[in-house]
Amino acid sequence: MKWNWQQRDWPAFRYDAARLAPLERQFLLNSGQFIGAFRHVDTADGDALKIELISDEALKTSEIEGEILDRSSVQASLRQQLGLGPARPRLPAAERGIGEMMADLYRTFANPLSDRALFHWHTMLTGHDRFISVSGGYRTHADAMQIASGANHRPTVHFEAPPSRRVPAEMKTFIKWFNASAPYTLKGKPSPASLTPLVRAGIAHLYFVCIHPFEDGNGRIARALAEKVLAQAVGQPTLIALAATIRRKRKDYYAALERNNKDNEITDWLVYFANTILEAQSATMRWVEFYVAKAKYYERWRDVLNERQEKAIARMFREGLDGFAGGLSADKYIAITKTSRSTATRDLQDLVTKGALTSTGELRHTRYHLNLSGRAQ
Repeated sequence: MKWNWQQRDWPAFRYDAARLAPLERQFLLNSGQFIGAFRHVDTADGDALKIELISDEALKTSEIEGEILDRSSVQASLRQQLGLGPARPRLPAAERGIGEMMADLYRTFANPLSDRALFHWHTMLTGHDRFISVSGGYRTHADAMQIASGANHRPTVHFEAPPSRRVPAEMKTFIKWFNASAPYTLKGKPSPASLTPLVRAGIAHLYFVCIHPFEDGNGRIARALAEKVLAQAVGQPTLIALAATIRRKRKDYYAALERNNKDNEITDWLVYFANTILEAQSATMRWVEFYVAKAKYYERWRDVLNERQEKAIARMFREGLDGFAGGLSADKYIAITKTSRSTATRDLQDLVTKGALTSTGELRHTRYHLNLSGRAQ
């Protein structure tokens, strides 16, 4: 079997631009809507939203590779890196590293790509891993770099990357392509070789993982490169929920990669990846809309609720889009506010009567939900 990098036309990827055109238009429309909506989020909530979205990406891009990290530690690393919180010197190395990489991506999205930038990311991701022989450099081992599954004595090989001796030359070509296909040249002029955002992001991801230049961390860096492409296309960090969207359908992601690693006609991959990006944009917009609704909610109910009610509402908002599993119960209200059951019952009923909360169920099965629509129940 020949892999795509063994084909005579590598890396001259081919695709049907007409199939991507409507998806490209939708991406730009969605990007404009996001930028416009984000302007309505105040500074404090905007910072909180950035941390929420970037940390979720950090966690999910790691989960795709089977690594489960601590959310609070990742967020602490991000706050430190973005100047939004104090330093915490004893953060776990993996959480600190992915936080540093994602913050660097956020800050330096407009910079051209280089070996040095990639090595910097790789060191952040793997510098703590004693099983990695080369951290902050391309792989050098003589053994074939294979993606395989199944028993050791009879593995199923899903892909075999170019041998290590070819990696420096392959990456030189990749980096040259990546920078040439950007919207602007290094001198700030429109690039004659620029590609549309979704096409460039899809090619960058597939091209990079097919070279597989590092011992570990290739998937996480490939997804970061796709996000760098999209940020360069719109001129600011997209805060897109790409890894979170891929994580929900991880089998589809790996299946799409495997279907497109043997040939350099990659229209199907680009359509899959473009639709994934659009889905990720929708997920990000739901978060922005949530924060805008939160601001309007507080405008409406400021100075109307008592201290206990305000505390419970703030706690509900901290749960994010999904809220408390099944809704807020009277028992949870009591635990949050440290009040009696009779007071909790009066407070909750008052919140429903005023329209600050809606309720479902009856008696001990009653559950309460934020009324973000502003309409009476």
